[in-house]
Amino acid sequence: PPPLRPRTTSAPTATLPTLAMDIGSIPSPADAAAPPSAAATPREATLGRHLARRLAEVGAREVFTVPGDFNLTLLDELEAEQPSGGGVRLVGCCNELNAAYAADGYARARDGGVGACAVTFTVGGLSAINAVAGAFSENLPVICIVGGPNSNDYGSNRILHHTIGIPDFTQELRCFQNVTCYQAVVNNLEDAHEQIDTAISTALKESKPVYISISCNLPSIPHPTFSRHPVPFFLSPRLSNQMNLEAAVETAAAFLNKSVKPVLVGGPKMRVAKACEAFVELADACGYPVAVMPSAKGLVPEHHSRFIGTYWGAVSTPFCAEIVESADAYLFAGPIFNDYSSVGYSLLLKKEKAIIVQPDRVVIGNGPAFGCVLMKDFLHALATRLKKNTAAYDNYSRIFVPQGEPLSSEPGEPLRVNILFKHIQKMLSGSSAVIAETGDSWFNCQKLKLPEGCGYEFQMQYGSIGWSVGATLGYAQAAKDKRVISFIGDGSFQGTQT
Repeated sequence: PPPLRPRTTSAPTATLPTLAMDIGSIPSPADAAAPPSAAATPREATLGRHLARRLAEVGAREVFTVPGDFNLTLLDELEAEQPSGGGVRLVGCCNELNAAYAADGYARARDGGVGACAVTFTVGGLSAINAVAGAFSENLPVICIVGGPNSNDYGSNRILHHTIGIPDFTQELRCFQNVTCYQAVVNNLEDAHEQIDTAISTALKESKPVYISISCNLPSIPHPTFSRHPVPFFLSPRLSNQMNLEAAVETAAAFLNKSVKPVLVGGPKMRVAKACEAFVELADACGYPVAVMPSAKGLVPEHHSRFIGTYWGAVSTPFCAEIVESADAYLFAGPIFNDYSSVGYSLLLKKEKAIIVQPDRVVIGNGPAFGCVLMKDFLHALATRLKKNTAAYDNYSRIFVPQGEPLSSEPGEPLRVNILFKHIQKMLSGSSAVIAETGDSWFNCQKLKLPEGCGYEFQMQYGSIGWSVGATLGYAQAAKDKRVISFIGDGSFQGTQT
């Protein structure tokens, strides 16, 4: 086993430029110092440095870490593969929970982004697991790397520190099985290359977190499988079933074209479906009013000419619920109807009026349902088949009354929330990004009008208090061109301020 050394923390290092590359594309000279076929020197041909190159290739060029005695060698190897040579930069965090929250925020900041954290065995992994569960709920590809037991300890019946005191090294693994889409336990070098590649590619394909445990004695050992720089990932694109796609589009077009006042509502799964642009294309083509569910704020441009606000039942943007719930047809793209988003399941919607479009499935009214149909393909094709219909938006224009300005505060008067957010609204621009914490920040930030290009993130499905502290660090590392403004209550802030 490794020598007993306490877990330590390290401060973040200086900021370096972020390299941009699409997953699955051939790296440009700016993305990697060596071409994929270049041979690595024996010193570079280690598991740890291979992992660093793989993480950098998929866009995780910062790895959020908390050093511990099971991952020290791994961190040394990751750090040795510098960003300038196609590797990664380590960002030290105060605790493992914040490191994983930061990886969550990092993955959000880029379209199709990937986040990564590296922690120590069990005591570190089980600290990070709450944040990994949140990433799972939000469909974020976060790679959680854990320094595991020495490969010689497996099967030895030894009891190791940082565990619960039993000779079973699978406790951490079994916990992560419920909140990750793939788990790799790397305790020999022969199949390490394959396990790492499978884990990372699965995270990309499923857009879910994965768990990689690496025995603490392996990261610095050269091995022939790492002797060449890795061939770039090229993931086969997912395709719609063309017969089902055509049938779904034809049925949906007939359903919507016969309606009098249809509406569009965007949901949070548009992100994982990579369908935000297709949704806007549909909105431009059909003339329907456009609303978003609260958990999809930021996914639909709020400067759109027919944007009517957030549909959130009784607490919707003024006049939005009236238009949505009085419609005779509504298309929901990527919705999640949970107790939060439905205000305790109180939405006044009727299933027979709804078209529900999920990332790979379309359900029209009470049926039929069409599987193997990708959301972006469906929305793109539907945009060419719908008749222009502005009736519902015309109704909205007739009843809409602009919101008034809050009364100015008198000198010495306590600061009011509406006055605070009046000033915050003026701060926002296309170079801003808003991170909204669970609780009051949700409700107040929902009222902000986002300028074109302004980012917006929050964690409505999982709702873990304190998430925004670490997520702000990660988001800011990935989006260095943004001014990140984080909103968090004092109670939540105390949960993860260190």
